[in-house]
Amino acid sequence: MDYTAMKRQAEREWQWLQELPQPLISIGTGTCGKASGADGVMDSVKKTLKEIRVLGRTIEVGCIGMCYLEPLMTIRKPDCPPILYGRLTPEKAAAIIKRYLLDDDPCLRWGVCSFGDAPVDGIPRFDDHPMIKGQYRIALRNCGLIDPSNIHHYMARGGYEGLSRALSMNGQDVVDEVIRSGLRGRGGAGYPTGLKWKFARQEAADIKYLVCNADEGDPGAFMDRALLEGDPHSVLEGMLIAAYAIGASEGFVYVRAEYPLAIERLEKAIEQMHRYRLLGSKVLGSGFAFNISIKEGAGAFVCGEETALMASLQGQRGAPRPRPPFPAQSGLWGKPTCINNVETFANVSAILANGSDWYAKTGTDKSRGTKTFSLAGKIKRTGLIEVPMGTPLKEIIYTIGGGSPSDTQIKGVQTGGPSGGCIPARKFDLPVDYESLAAAGSIMGSGGMVIMDQHTCMVDVTRYFLSFTQSESCGKCIPCRLGTHQMLRILGEICEGRGKREHVELLENLSETVQKGALCGLGQTAPNPVRTALNYFGHEFDRHITDGRCDAGVCKPLFHYEIDTELCEGCGLCIRKCSSGAISGAQKAPHVIDQSKCTKCGICFQSCKQQAVVIH
Repeated sequence: MDYTAMKRQAEREWQWLQELPQPLISIGTGTCGKASGADGVMDSVKKTLKEIRVLGRTIEVGCIGMCYLEPLMTIRKPDCPPILYGRLTPEKAAAIIKRYLLDDDPCLRWGVCSFGDAPVDGIPRFDDHPMIKGQYRIALRNCGLIDPSNIHHYMARGGYEGLSRALSMNGQDVVDEVIRSGLRGRGGAGYPTGLKWKFARQEAADIKYLVCNADEGDPGAFMDRALLEGDPHSVLEGMLIAAYAIGASEGFVYVRAEYPLAIERLEKAIEQMHRYRLLGSKVLGSGFAFNISIKEGAGAFVCGEETALMASLQGQRGAPRPRPPFPAQSGLWGKPTCINNVETFANVSAILANGSDWYAKTGTDKSRGTKTFSLAGKIKRTGLIEVPMGTPLKEIIYTIGGGSPSDTQIKGVQTGGPSGGCIPARKFDLPVDYESLAAAGSIMGSGGMVIMDQHTCMVDVTRYFLSFTQSESCGKCIPCRLGTHQMLRILGEICEGRGKREHVELLENLSETVQKGALCGLGQTAPNPVRTALNYFGHEFDRHITDGRCDAGVCKPLFHYEIDTELCEGCGLCIRKCSSGAISGAQKAPHVIDQSKCTKCGICFQSCKQQAVVIH
């Protein structure tokens, strides 16, 4: 079956699904949905449909990005706009099914938004929802809208049109198209994708390899996982296009074993591609041959670095090597190898389908297109977003993310994961692009954003991120192995109340040494959290060292809790919550804390409704 026939069949199936005379119920079953109870919701929906004897069709979709509202369910009744419901339980889902399908009560108090052309009785359209309104979705174009295990859903929405177009061109023309688009690698450094392909294409070899780097290991980052779970074909199509452009015949998806659902959906997608002759000896009847295999990584963060990744793929210890030679010259088994990450390939399939000019219209002059980010930490709307390059941080954090969940003051945002830097709130006018973040001392990275508020200690969070990179160091080079260990020891001294003034200068010197002397990107960027924290939050280091105080109430040796007797109403809640018996006082009389018994767990601080518990 040729591409045109396959597309026609897919469109017929999709149209049939949209015109079903029965209700269509979609449930988000990405990892975030399952962790929140989506499987229970799915079981409840199926059981309820059977109980009320209504013929309805249920399908599983990926994460639509609103992770803070999971589990999510969309119901589309015939001749009615689809309605998205959030924060479901099995009981709530059953109630909605019964009331909406039997009594025509859409239960809009549980509705999040609608997918119609107009708002529905007070709930906004999907495109007008505050988390969605500022987004522009290219990589995430299908996530949460299609069944990721059904290739027809992907093809009906334009899937494999990019591959079909690429196969009508020669490989160099495909490379030139990607160069004109301005697409830069979305895995961290932002190297121009088309140039990387150009170098790999120019190498003469009997075999070339292509690798998709899905070894996403940043704390708080889940962009690649959500893409692979929600729309695996967009990534695999991008790999096919890249392989055709550079002349590769074999490809690998290097994905961490901690992503079982992503692996399951990748395996299903690859099986379907073989069935439809999208992989194998004659892709879509052309002379192009390509195959894709999945390699499960063991969770080493350093294997996100391309030379360490290749070593792991070859069955060796995952450790980086010096460059040159670069992978495009000598990569897997000494052959030319091109490595891009998940989001990059998802963009490639869209670029070839819609053209480089279409893609280049979005973003900035030097950073074209869009970027996905995961929003985590002290923010109201946690989840996955995609915005045009150049979008200011304040729009991402306050407009799309909704600001702090408890209306506390946001202090800063860590971009680029543990290898990135913390940008203070006073610089939230900063546009998010490669150059602006680098100038601020941070990096784009894969796209993790961890938001921190006034209850975050920047010395402690710096210690946390450095402890991650230090423990994930392969230990091959001395600057990284010993330098990060020494920096971590100093940060520990400061957090424990033994900091000295000379520690600040020593941290600065060590940061520069590690950055300049480390072998790979992990070591070279490991000091970023330290350097930005010293630059933007130096006063917190001063408070720890000079005054022996942690104002955020995190470093236990440097603070204690007290009860403000003027605010305390003697309700007794803190006494009941305190497991160490450190709080005493008569009912309706001010309470006190026995410092010798207090473990500084913070439960009294968190639970006091009068905010009478204060940090000293």
